[in-house]
Amino acid sequence: MRAPKRPERFQPRRVVGRNAHHGETTSCATCGGFVATSKGPPYPSLVLAAVPLAVVEPLKLATIFIIGKGHWITGAIAMLCAYAVSLFVTHRLFAIVKPKLLTLPWFAAMWKRLVAVWNAVRKWGRGKRVLVHRAD
Repeated sequence: MRAPKRPERFQPRRVVGRNAHHGETTSCATCGGFVATSKGPPYPSLVLAAVPLAVVEPLKLATIFIIGKGHWITGAIAMLCAYAVSLFVTHRLFAIVKPKLLTLPWFAAMWKRLVAVWNAVRKWGRGKRVLVHRAD
């Protein structure tokens, strides 16, 4: 005897593509988790992005104390793990919740300024590289 089919609303939908996290609460094929992006307020997304930072950043500081006590290898391993978590987990979570965060006016203004500064620094850096290459 076959098991009864679950109603459609309980079956996760796999979404693939660049805009996979736009729309409703879905199951993401790339990260394997459920992501709520368009329903509800954006502040839970802000908390979701801030929690790994709140855990990892103090851990980076703690590794300095571990190294200071003479445990070089343990401190170095802890520092590498902290930076790996910070880089990969936080970046992935931010990429997922960024569209929702950009609905906050203050965050969108801050992000626009940050991107403008980043582009100016990159443009300045490209100009410096060209000058260095010409001098060689």
